[in-house]
Amino acid sequence: MQRTRRLIRIKQLIQTYDIETQDELANRLREEGFDVTQATVSRDIKALGLVKVPLPDGGYKYALPQEMPVLKDDRLRRLMLESFRSLAQTGNLLVLKSDPGNANAFGAVLDELAWPGLMGTICGDDTCLLICQDEPSANDIRRRLERLEGTD
Repeated sequence: MQRTRRLIRIKQLIQTYDIETQDELANRLREEGFDVTQATVSRDIKALGLVKVPLPDGGYKYALPQEMPVLKDDRLRRLMLESFRSLAQTGNLLVLKSDPGNANAFGAVLDELAWPGLMGTICGDDTCLLICQDEPSANDIRRRLERLEGTD
């Protein structure tokens, strides 16, 4: 839960301020009560896929990636390989289980992909609920995820 809140706050900070270094980001997080080390911030930057973009003055700042759909598929494939546990279906709902702390990453990528029939996701620490338009849509999305995971 702490990691999820921290990741959300990191996104907000980099969208609000021109944060140029990991130290600057760590200091801002500490000012807001997060207990972070440089290693924690480094892992968070990697988990969010942050990139450095140029500033008008010649420096660089952290930003969210402007991903192409293919890259999002690659990110989902990587998540499937690294932290996927299981997938179950009941009607138009899919329940994706992941390693602890990774469900929100799945939800974010799936929401960005905006697959036809996927209305949205609700995620906790290790569980992501995929809400599909109907049962046939859920079947299609389940098959897509199984192909990425390699169990179809």
